[in-house]
Amino acid sequence: MPKYRIIVDLSDFQLYLLDGDRVTRGFPVGIGKMVTQTPLGQFYIVNKQSNPGGPYGAFWMGLSKPHYGIHGTNNPSSVGRRTSHGCIRMYNDDVLELAAIVPLHTRVNIRP
Repeated sequence: MPKYRIIVDLSDFQLYLLDGDRVTRGFPVGIGKMVTQTPLGQFYIVNKQSNPGGPYGAFWMGLSKPHYGIHGTNNPSSVGRRTSHGCIRMYNDDVLELAAIVPLHTRVNIRP
């Protein structure tokens, strides 16, 4: 049975999906601005919602740190840049692919 986890590497604007210790996929991400930085640490996916509305694109996966999540965007030019209020932004197609793979309670490690 797969044991998925996510590593978000802020230094290279990448989210890595791991199955056990093997990276199975990498996705480009947008991260928090200098004044609203993406929090570092270990979190878990606690909720999922398709078409959440607003600026969150096609899908929202809430993290165990309240008000933070991994989500799509209706501004694709923000991916690969420091533009969010701390959330992790993904292209809509990418966040839909990721959300279809990872279950609730998947561990998310955000590192500098």
